[in-house]
Amino acid sequence: MRIEGENGNFASPDCRSSSSTGWFPLRPAGNRVLHDAITNIDDSCDDMIENENQSLRDRVADLEKKVQDQTDEIVCLRSTLADVLRRLNNIEGSRVLNNHTSSQSGRTTPSKDGVRLRHQQQQQQQQQHSEVREKRSSSSSSYTPGRSSSATHINRAREATYNAEEGVVKFYLRGRPINLYVPTDLREEYTPSGPTPPPGTKLKLEWVYGYRGRDCRNNVYQLPTGEVVYFVAAVAVLYNVDEQMQRHYLGHTDDIKSMALHPNKLLVATGQTAGHDRRDARSWRLNPPADMESEQAEQWPHIRIWDSVSLNTLHVIGISDMERSVACLAFSKADGGSLLVAVDEAPDHNMSVWDWSRGERGYKLMETKCSADQVLAVDFSPVDRNTIITCGKSHISFWSYENGMLAKRMGIFENRERPKYVTSISFTDTGNVISGDSNGNLLIWQRGGNTVAKWVRSAHEGAVFSIFVQKDGGIITGGKDGRIVLWDRDLSPTGTEMQVPEQYGSPRMITTGRGSQLVIGTTRNSILAGTFDLPLTPVMQGHTEELWGLTVHPTQQQFVTAGYDRNCFLWDTLSRTIVWSKDIGEHAQSAAFSNDGDMLVIGTTSGKWLVMDAETREVYAQYTDGSEPIQVLRFSPNGANLAVGSRDNSISIYQVSEDCRKFSRVGRCQAKVRKGRYNNSTSRGHSSFVTHLDWSSDSQSLRSNSGDYELLYWNAGLCRQIVQTSQMRDTEWATQTCTLSFHTLGIWPEGADGTDINTCTGANHSAVLATGDDFGKVKIFASPASQQKAGHHSYGGHSSHVTALGFLHDDSRLISTGGRDTAVMQWHVSTSTR
Repeated sequence: MRIEGENGNFASPDCRSSSSTGWFPLRPAGNRVLHDAITNIDDSCDDMIENENQSLRDRVADLEKKVQDQTDEIVCLRSTLADVLRRLNNIEGSRVLNNHTSSQSGRTTPSKDGVRLRHQQQQQQQQQHSEVREKRSSSSSSYTPGRSSSATHINRAREATYNAEEGVVKFYLRGRPINLYVPTDLREEYTPSGPTPPPGTKLKLEWVYGYRGRDCRNNVYQLPTGEVVYFVAAVAVLYNVDEQMQRHYLGHTDDIKSMALHPNKLLVATGQTAGHDRRDARSWRLNPPADMESEQAEQWPHIRIWDSVSLNTLHVIGISDMERSVACLAFSKADGGSLLVAVDEAPDHNMSVWDWSRGERGYKLMETKCSADQVLAVDFSPVDRNTIITCGKSHISFWSYENGMLAKRMGIFENRERPKYVTSISFTDTGNVISGDSNGNLLIWQRGGNTVAKWVRSAHEGAVFSIFVQKDGGIITGGKDGRIVLWDRDLSPTGTEMQVPEQYGSPRMITTGRGSQLVIGTTRNSILAGTFDLPLTPVMQGHTEELWGLTVHPTQQQFVTAGYDRNCFLWDTLSRTIVWSKDIGEHAQSAAFSNDGDMLVIGTTSGKWLVMDAETREVYAQYTDGSEPIQVLRFSPNGANLAVGSRDNSISIYQVSEDCRKFSRVGRCQAKVRKGRYNNSTSRGHSSFVTHLDWSSDSQSLRSNSGDYELLYWNAGLCRQIVQTSQMRDTEWATQTCTLSFHTLGIWPEGADGTDINTCTGANHSAVLATGDDFGKVKIFASPASQQKAGHHSYGGHSSHVTALGFLHDDSRLISTGGRDTAVMQWHVSTSTR
């Protein structure tokens, strides 16, 4: 601070001058005043900047909140619009029907009162229809052979009626009457609606064959208990390979699609898809159920967190928040696993972060739209607590969350080619992100950033499916080319690698096992174990495509399955392993052992059927019955004949000779037209595809069911239909596989569609009947189940339609196969004395 004097010079106040001109030195007190003034100015500036920053942050937060609210409103509006359009379509359909009716009655123009009256009638009809169960064929809406092509059908339940004079009981499927003849010894006392208790026999799931690796990722983990945990169908399997024991978590009601292991290695989170009882994939935000605690609630997509030791369910979260299915899951790592992130398969692939341990239903902390494209993986950073990484089609995203907000940064590939898919992610021990893509490249992304720090081009030929970082920092990758490669922590090749055999597919998931062992899940639904020094050995194998063929060995504890993946497997129920496998080169639809078990017949979808040795797998002969799938194969009790039921509505009878190595056609049971004297014609035989066959105990007769709910009888020697069906009321049948018969009347639920029940089979030495339906349920009835609403025990596990069932020769176990879930389940049969 300077002050100008009289001579024009500047002087400091209260200073003593040694000359009349020049500058005067400042006193210490002046220094303190100047310093305080500058400090005050700086503090004021800092306060102003801080206030402005805070104001800016508040404004940004308000804007983000408004954007989020508007997004939610848009979603609600879209949902409401979709519901309105659905209602309009229903009204338009009814209006078209009314217009058609009015045009037939003179094409008169309806009055406003008439329109109003019809609208009220439509509302009443919709209210009535809402009380009737709609059939949902399976978790997949695509066509499956052996089932009706219609996805849903509303059916009014009608009680069965009994005509005591003729001994005929009439019941209805889809409104179609079906007449069943009551055996003579039951005619006087029979009532169709009498109470039937459930059987004393019960089932317990003993073993599950198969694994879901063809379309799921990150679903194989090693537990401290020595078990490998994975999933298939609606079952989470805990498999102790050394002790050859399985345990099963059965809390889910439909396909499990995702899995995450808690950092404590004891808790497991699994996410499922929509259940069978849903009409469509709409969210509860559009059509909420009356009771969220009901059993219906668990048919919707949700996440279950359970204890791998006790198998108890700890939390069920996301019931009202997920749409379609839960695609990806991950626990947080830096904070000990207190959070769980999930990505659903809604059109926007919403990502939600949960405080999963807060209450039974958890607490959703935040949610945001993740990507309009498919999301393949999600994970928390093990170092940065607030960082989440997602990847998928044409993107990798870096998320940070704070104060309930999620901020997104897209990965920048710069001048590198953007991949079609980023297929896998992992983290180095320093927190850098490693990603693999569909071009076979490996990239390291700098911690805290969204740019590439290192790029390894063409590390694999094809997509990189899995990246696993070892405790020592080494990196293991698995690709579509079947190679498993070891890299150092800087992604420099070590020269160590191994090849997965082609029959097992490509490595989908790699994790650590015991010691230096690796556990590998593959794209062909197999789980392998091994090291870089020792060869890979199969731990679990399974089918990869839809599964329909099943036959049980007549004398041994073995069975054969055959599926659309062209594979036939012979399984041993005691060792619980595959004895042999064979690729038959065609989609398999059905299978049958000869009566002595030495020969095996496989039916295909092209109309061909193969005869092979059950031990050596040598194919002795090949025959063709039309060009439609061979639905069912059945040897007669005396072993002299083979019945072949086809999808072309016919049944062919073959004579068996030369120890089942030669088959000669006796005739063909099919619809025939006979022209009379005046060109009148009558049609006999099935008018739809054959679904089930049974031989009589004397090998003289056949009965068959078809896709249009017919029950017909045949003279096997003449290949002619027995028109007088009352003659067959007292016939003893060698097997019980026809779902439509007097002895199976009680297996059909109220209001059932004719395709609800796909398969049934009777036990060999006990009065027990097992059924498999479209809703993944295996049910046990007392046999005969000849009265409606028969008591039964129901068991879940399959997530698709149950396509085939078979009791072992001693009735100790029941085998069931799923359609699209490709699972084979082995049930222990126990009989309790009541």
